[in-house]
Amino acid sequence: MVAPRIDPLLQVSDLPAKVEVVVIGGGIIGASTALSLAERGISVALCEKGQIAGEQSSRNWGWCRKMGRDPAEIPLAVESLRLWERMNARINADTGFRKRGIVYLCENAKDTAHYEEWLKRAQGFEIDSRLVAGGEIERLLPGSSRAWTAALYTPSDGCAEPEMATPAIANAAQRAGAAVVEQCAARGIETSAGAVSGVVTERSVIRCGQVVLAGGAWSSLFCNNLGIRFPQLKILGSVMRTAPIAGAPEPAAGATNFAFRKRLDGGYTIAQRNANIAEIVPDSFRFLGDFLPSLMQQWHEIRIRVGRRFLEEWNMPKHWALDAVTPFEKTRILDPEPSLSALEEGGRYLREAFPAFRGMRVVERWAGLIDVTPDAVPVISSVPSLPGFFIASGFSGHGFGIGPAAGHLMADLVTGATPIVDPKPYRYQRLIGG
Repeated sequence: MVAPRIDPLLQVSDLPAKVEVVVIGGGIIGASTALSLAERGISVALCEKGQIAGEQSSRNWGWCRKMGRDPAEIPLAVESLRLWERMNARINADTGFRKRGIVYLCENAKDTAHYEEWLKRAQGFEIDSRLVAGGEIERLLPGSSRAWTAALYTPSDGCAEPEMATPAIANAAQRAGAAVVEQCAARGIETSAGAVSGVVTERSVIRCGQVVLAGGAWSSLFCNNLGIRFPQLKILGSVMRTAPIAGAPEPAAGATNFAFRKRLDGGYTIAQRNANIAEIVPDSFRFLGDFLPSLMQQWHEIRIRVGRRFLEEWNMPKHWALDAVTPFEKTRILDPEPSLSALEEGGRYLREAFPAFRGMRVVERWAGLIDVTPDAVPVISSVPSLPGFFIASGFSGHGFGIGPAAGHLMADLVTGATPIVDPKPYRYQRLIGG
């Protein structure tokens, strides 16, 4: 059980004394934001407490999809797919992105009706998703041992390699002029006349007028020290990687209880779908009122667990002085244990459905903590109570796929440019009664 092998940065940046924008967090969102800003000639520093892509940005499935998105996210997903298609040429590096299509398999009439309803809600967007059945499913995913009622198929969706993509984007941001600094935790924000004036890091202060918090699972804690309420919880997702497999399907696919996608090395990334674990922690009670409606709707997709993380987060400081060591320095990389039972179940269901996987050899297993919001839609927004402060977080397991467009939108908001999509669905105020 190890973390994915992440491509390293190609150079080490010095920490600047002053920039226009500081981006906190070196995942796919932070790296994409830094790249978009640097390409516009904005001086930017990206501070990562651990390693670029060290947490969920290298631990996800690698899917880049429009299909099945919340209607609020579809415009962002559409723009992101356009950016993924051009990304390798844009950054002169391989992100692993390939447009192989994604398939959602329907096991019964209820599943089919669910996707029919989604197709109705997706009308009016640039979506090439369609329901297929019978022989077309066999053509897309040959070798299944069972008959599927139908499938939702999107040929223009694709996948990238998480451990390659984010470092490649961060390297491109450096070449465009950004300072990308690893092992440098941001402790907090300094203000002047009620607005952002700098970021205090563990090394020194960076003077700036704007800050983008792209801290993933750490964002709510960072906001709490600023006196800003950001309702966000963490969900555990477990993944495994296989050695190369001959004769298995090319498109990525998901059914009720498994998901897979082919990797560039010929192996497969596999997970059990709808089996994420929500551990009870102190914030579960703090944000209970925010999350209860969605929990009641999605109860069947989440497994509740009480474990050691409750005490770990109970003992974690919620406030700190900016000249003191913070939780971000004590835990450089969140590296939770994967759920072996969930992976074994998912692997068993997959082998039953597709015999080509029966001889698969698992070579790695890992887990990541997914930052979720009450409505499962991210925040990409300014925070009115602190001028110059922006949040890009709460991507609810969708951040890798929509990361390039999210970074573009965040750069639009910071610079005052015309937004790539309507930013209203992602505003911070919606989560605090606005």
